[in-house]
Amino acid sequence: MEEPLEIRIGGRPLAVTMRTPGTDVELAAGFLVSEGVITRAEQFRAAIHCGGPGTGGTENTYNVLDIALSADTPPPGPATARDFLTTSACGICGKTSIDAVETSSAFDLRGDETTVRPSLLVELPERLRAGQRAFDSTGGLHAAALFDAESGELLTLREDVGRHNAVDKVIGWALTRDRLPLRGTILQVSGRASFELVQKAVMAGIPMLTAVSAPSSLAAELAERSGLTLIGFLRGDSMNVYTGAARVAPA
Repeated sequence: MEEPLEIRIGGRPLAVTMRTPGTDVELAAGFLVSEGVITRAEQFRAAIHCGGPGTGGTENTYNVLDIALSADTPPPGPATARDFLTTSACGICGKTSIDAVETSSAFDLRGDETTVRPSLLVELPERLRAGQRAFDSTGGLHAAALFDAESGELLTLREDVGRHNAVDKVIGWALTRDRLPLRGTILQVSGRASFELVQKAVMAGIPMLTAVSAPSSLAAELAERSGLTLIGFLRGDSMNVYTGAARVAPA
């Protein structure tokens, strides 16, 4: 299922994204982290589904979510607002300028000394796939999962029609549990490693992003600049390490 979700801050529209309904609060919280609006759980004070567009909507479609930020959290500026729909295929559609595409993170990944065994890394795609319950029913959803880098424990897994939404849901899960920055974790995604997914990982303080498909050149460049370990083509017993190879322990 794919439906639009309008995210509002204090009653003012911020963005509209196409998403798979469910865990909308996590999606919105993760989106705000990805956009650099919030970094701590206490900044995300409350969220409520509203009626239809405008005022006086009597039927709650659960497609409008209004967020209340803490009093000391500045509301997002004009550069954060999206002028049009963010599709399920693109997490940066609607940005008002090229400069607004890359957002500075509050967390420095270079201080994260996480190391991961290759034997653990090669298990992640299958463990992600095993947890994709909605994919088993629909065959059309992306997934993102967060793993503990030392123990390999699956911390959370989320699915969505948009790969960027799935990642935002994972980050929102962490934000609402006051777990940012996500040091010592691995973000595994079901598709390719795009620029926006690398940026979301960096914004959440995740030191390693692994994907079953290829990264884009812009994704690799951003990962290198940010100190993120980026791994692609993680299939079977092989992988390509594009950046941050020091975090992959010797076999």
